[in-house]
Amino acid sequence: MRRLKQGSRQGRGSSQPMISKFFRPKEGDGSQPCTSSAFFPKHSRCNSRDDSPHSEEPTKKRAKSGEGNESIASTSTVRAADPNKPLISSQTLHKLKEFCSETGQSNSNAVFENIPECLQPWSSFKDFAGKQEITPENGGSHSSFGLENVKGRSSSLKNSENPGEMKMPCRRTKSIYTPLEEQYMEIKSHHTDAILCVECGYKYRFFGEDAEIASRELNIYCHMDHNFMTASIPAHRLFVHVRRLVAKGYKVGVVKQTETAALKAAGESKSSLFTRQLTALYTKSTLIGEDVSPLINIDDSLEVECIMADVPSSYLLCIFENIDRTKNKKSADAVFGLVAVQPSTGEVMYDRFHDTKSRTELETRILRLQPVEILLPSDISDCTERLISSLTSASLRDDDRIRIERMDKSHFEYSQAFQLISEFYGQEQHISAGSQKLTEILTFDKSVICSLAATIKYLKEFHLEKILYNSSNFTQMSSKNECLRMNGTTLKNLEILQNQTDLKTKGSLIWVLDHTRTCFGRRKIKQWVTQPLVNTREINARLEAVSEVLLSDSSVFTQVRSHLSKLPDLERGVCSIYHKKCSTQEFFLIVSTLCNISNNMEALIPAIKSQVKSPLLQTIFAEIPQMLEPMHKFLNVLNESAARTGNKTELFKDLTDFPKISARKLEIQEMLLKLEAHLGDIRKILKNPAASYTSVYGQEFLIEVKNSLGSVVPPDWITVSSTKAVSRFHSPFIVENYRHLNQLREKLVLDCNTEWLHFLDKFGENYHSVCKSINHLATADCIFSLAEVAKQDGYCRPAVHDSGSEIIIKNGRHPVIDLLLEEQSQFVPNSTSLMADKERVMIITGPNMGGKSSYIKQVALITIMAQIGSYVPAEAVTVGIVDGIFTSPGLSSDRSNINKKKKQSFHPRLFTKCVGFFLA
Repeated sequence: MRRLKQGSRQGRGSSQPMISKFFRPKEGDGSQPCTSSAFFPKHSRCNSRDDSPHSEEPTKKRAKSGEGNESIASTSTVRAADPNKPLISSQTLHKLKEFCSETGQSNSNAVFENIPECLQPWSSFKDFAGKQEITPENGGSHSSFGLENVKGRSSSLKNSENPGEMKMPCRRTKSIYTPLEEQYMEIKSHHTDAILCVECGYKYRFFGEDAEIASRELNIYCHMDHNFMTASIPAHRLFVHVRRLVAKGYKVGVVKQTETAALKAAGESKSSLFTRQLTALYTKSTLIGEDVSPLINIDDSLEVECIMADVPSSYLLCIFENIDRTKNKKSADAVFGLVAVQPSTGEVMYDRFHDTKSRTELETRILRLQPVEILLPSDISDCTERLISSLTSASLRDDDRIRIERMDKSHFEYSQAFQLISEFYGQEQHISAGSQKLTEILTFDKSVICSLAATIKYLKEFHLEKILYNSSNFTQMSSKNECLRMNGTTLKNLEILQNQTDLKTKGSLIWVLDHTRTCFGRRKIKQWVTQPLVNTREINARLEAVSEVLLSDSSVFTQVRSHLSKLPDLERGVCSIYHKKCSTQEFFLIVSTLCNISNNMEALIPAIKSQVKSPLLQTIFAEIPQMLEPMHKFLNVLNESAARTGNKTELFKDLTDFPKISARKLEIQEMLLKLEAHLGDIRKILKNPAASYTSVYGQEFLIEVKNSLGSVVPPDWITVSSTKAVSRFHSPFIVENYRHLNQLREKLVLDCNTEWLHFLDKFGENYHSVCKSINHLATADCIFSLAEVAKQDGYCRPAVHDSGSEIIIKNGRHPVIDLLLEEQSQFVPNSTSLMADKERVMIITGPNMGGKSSYIKQVALITIMAQIGSYVPAEAVTVGIVDGIFTSPGLSSDRSNINKKKKQSFHPRLFTKCVGFFLA
């Protein structure tokens, strides 16, 4: 007779006995017919091998959509026994009962349901099937990570103290989940949108779909291990791979071990798995922390520099829109509330504005900020969605693409936002000098409050919400009286921040002006370029400072410039300290650098007072050492060698302010004295007055005895290691006290970590003054940068005034084209004369590719440079204050259509006091 196939295949490496369908109980022997056991259905997964069970009987077609998903968690139907099939004799049944022992149960890789009464020794399986029945309510989930076995039974994912406790198998491999896999699934169930890096000893591991993504993006090996695909990276390379994944647009979480070996061995859970917790989350706008900011020497420095190259700004932009359709149901006009946060530097900007269906105002603000991440409600309008999609798709690489995060629309509702804002700013422990008061926050427009509440909610996930406590960081984005207005079309057409060919910096205005030497200076010059001044006094103050740096022979500027060239990113470093996410190495580097700056600037004070004439430079140079004076106190507390190596137990020189650490060290010293005193007893036992402790491979207090003298060793001594010549032992006294010593050492580490966080809190009290001093350094760096621009041939100082509307340029040149042309090429200069009471508008005509657009852009760029405070490429320039520059979307066109553009010239948005061009 042909043998029937088994209804389900075994999992990989399974030792489950397979029972043939021939074995049936005989009629009349009191046994009940045995039914076939049903395995769990295969868990669906992308790129997985088909492990579906084979059967000779036809099966019904699985239902689609929701029915198909629910069938994953439902139990298989148990088929009734056929009375015509052969039955099991009593002798065979007895043998089968003996074969199905407890050992066989524990090694089983499959779980059976509806176990018949004929196999009573399998009672534990029967109880398990009754209690842990897999249904859509307690096990159904659509996650591709096997998380359906986690939800509804979180207690089973805890570290069980009973090794023999029955666990749920994986539905795909029919294999029991390992404790590490269960721990991963528990953490993953709370962070399903993040790629998790799980610390496992000296490496970090990825599991499931995370491993497949990491393998594809990081080009690392991925393989099957137990129930999950897995991949791993070395622990010391974590910062490189986290930054690569974040650059691709992923949210990355770092899971670390939060339990130490000695304290675990002394606790009740000594036989269970090490506890692990999610310690950090990272996205493009939240790359702050010691996991991603190493400050140590690394061999592959070239690759590290490439990975660590930060964009000048990393704004998180939260957008809230409110469409009013009370008057017109088809209207797409909306009121927007924006909050832009740069967690790495502490800068916060907000705005409220009305926008039309074209969303030009929103586009202007996005292009000016250039955020790396945008936070949107789930019910965003189609018009806004199209704009966001067009801006994100414009990037040629994933690294430059804006990351989109969507939140449920309930987080943007005003009632919920008002409650969250009240709780966040109403807590007394958060209100300190310089923090934003609740009453001031509530004066914002409702749309801004809704956007701010969603931003707070999002940043809490990363523990970065503290940056929003400070009122000094809040500035309004669209203040019409503070800077020259340029909309998004203007920023693109004039190529202010990037060219229109390959969207790179080269060929843009920022490329011409940026000669800064620091990261924070680079961010400052970008702010100057996108927000030119409209205040004549401030513009002339910058021009005077640039002129003095350009023409002065004082050694002060040379020394200050040399100090700037050696500085790390102080702005991000101080903000990382403020968030308490820095390492001891980073803290020491930042604080020691600030102290050096203070000392160097203090030494230059006499020369500054006698040689520097610019009021702007005098002010910033004189205030820097005063604001950095408290840094010396923090530096003097630290032990440099311990800070550089990350040893927090020896970090503080004077423990007067740290009594907890002092007491713990005293306990450790007493334990060491005990062990040292025990050495006298050991010498008597071994009859060797020269006997001493030795340490091998991290094992301390070893008693080394030659093998030829092994007879004198007491029988209760424990052998730790041995070689051909010697053996090493621990006495019972050493075993007990050494274990206690290790526990005290690990408690000391925990105490030092706690005191370290308190120490960082004290530093945070000086955050505002330190940020102001760094802002002064950034301003000085920008002045030096503009002085480098002014050194070029053919540049002059513009005359800026507010007495009238005029733009007079004598033999001006396009600043970008002039720099891009080779030395043998020659740019033909052009003059311009526009005045409100004379030639107010100029119509530029000519053949295609004749330079019409370049000429118009030249005049606009020279005007922008003048109001930034920079020298300009011309023989002479006089500019009246310009409060706005607007361009037509067709400015970059290479075709001439004069009749069409004449009709567009009389646009109702033209201001009465303005001068301008018309391209035909």
